[in-house]
Amino acid sequence: MKVSKSFPYVVRTTQNNGLRGYIIENELYANDKNTLSFAQDTFSVFYQKEKYFTGNKVKVLKAKFENRSEYVMQYLTASFQKSLHTCTWGLGSTVETIAQTKIELPIKNNKIDFEFMESFIEQIEAERIEKLEAYLEASGLKDYVLTVEEEQVLEDFKNGKIEFGEFKIEKLFEINSYKKRFDANKVIISEIGKPYVVRTALNNGIRGYINEDEQFLNDGNTISFGQDTATMFYQEKPYFTGDKIKILKSKDNRFNKLNGLFFISTMTKSFSSFSWGASSFNVKIIGNQPMKLPTQNKQPDYKIMETLISAIQKLVIKDVVLYVKDKI
Repeated sequence: MKVSKSFPYVVRTTQNNGLRGYIIENELYANDKNTLSFAQDTFSVFYQKEKYFTGNKVKVLKAKFENRSEYVMQYLTASFQKSLHTCTWGLGSTVETIAQTKIELPIKNNKIDFEFMESFIEQIEAERIEKLEAYLEASGLKDYVLTVEEEQVLEDFKNGKIEFGEFKIEKLFEINSYKKRFDANKVIISEIGKPYVVRTALNNGIRGYINEDEQFLNDGNTISFGQDTATMFYQEKPYFTGDKIKILKSKDNRFNKLNGLFFISTMTKSFSSFSWGASSFNVKIIGNQPMKLPTQNKQPDYKIMETLISAIQKLVIKDVVLYVKDKI
């Protein structure tokens, strides 16, 4: 008899391979591994390597052919996404319309060329692994071994030994307007230039790069805040912005990238009860929002924030580094 254990829970999200988290259920009712999940009203298709459960309006596509290698299934996923990219979210799809969806596949001698599909995906993966390894090396993220100090801070955090206090954003940050708004419909987006930060929740808020008058650059080492999305990101370098972006500049010279990421996490949690688009956060609303921070002598402890984020980064990056080593 099949026992209950933890399985991936796949929903209609377009991110994280459709995965919302993990649930404990009876394996007897799990969907087959090595299949594609098809979200019916977001038209997002993902390859599911392991057995999984689904939320509402998610169909399971099981290949009828024998060659179901991981690379072949990933190629199929990409082909589906390309075919479905013009579909409008929310309109929905049925079993019949899914079955009628056409995808493009390579052929050889009038048959599907599975060999090409596998070699193509394998080549792309090798290129991405090479770039990832170079990035890890350049960014210094290959080191995932915790220091004694990091281990101690993590232990103290887990055991509730770190004292926290509540502070309003306006006490620790200046809340400034952008120096100039650059209309997304009028700028020329490129791969070079200065970062162009908008209200998107993706890619650190960066839509691309633009070349404009640098006197209108906002300061780096600040936090960009989307006023009607409550999306916020640490911006290391000077940047231009689109509409409805506020610039949060620390009043403390100890502010840096590491503790800045801690501020991002606690601010995001503080604003999590608000609905996107429901209102536009003005300076007063932003400034009055409380956030919880580690303290020492009732003042924010920037050093503990840095150490905690450094430790978390190492824990998160460890699996990535080991994955790259394994692939190489």
